[in-house]
Amino acid sequence: MSRLGKMPAWQKKLVQVAMITCSLTGCLYLLDQWFHFNKNFLGSHSILIWHGISAILATLALGTILPFHLKAGLKAKRNYISGMSQLCFLTVLLVSGALLYYGPEESRELVINTHSIVGLLFAVCFIFHGMFVQNQLGAA
Repeated sequence: MSRLGKMPAWQKKLVQVAMITCSLTGCLYLLDQWFHFNKNFLGSHSILIWHGISAILATLALGTILPFHLKAGLKAKRNYISGMSQLCFLTVLLVSGALLYYGPEESRELVINTHSIVGLLFAVCFIFHGMFVQNQLGAA
């Protein structure tokens, strides 16, 4: 690695594929819930299975970037807002995802709404962070 905090190609690909797959499957599930868009294509249960698998991979990918990429970004004081926003969003998504599975039934609707809104915000932030970093690295 020539630049501080720059991820190796395998790590960057893992993070991108895991986060995008998790975001897309989450969006497909939301479309199905709101508009019954995908009932005949994949079905809600199949989408949730893929969303869960990709969430596990996304968590693994997050674990690979925490020791170096995040630390380097904090030291360099670059992309702080988008990077820390992603970390906060992912923390909320991990906790709310666990609550969806293990939490009490009384709070389920609130947790579903929180998970959905934060998931959409994360997807936008992830794309923005990736594009912004790419443009900065290309100019350097």
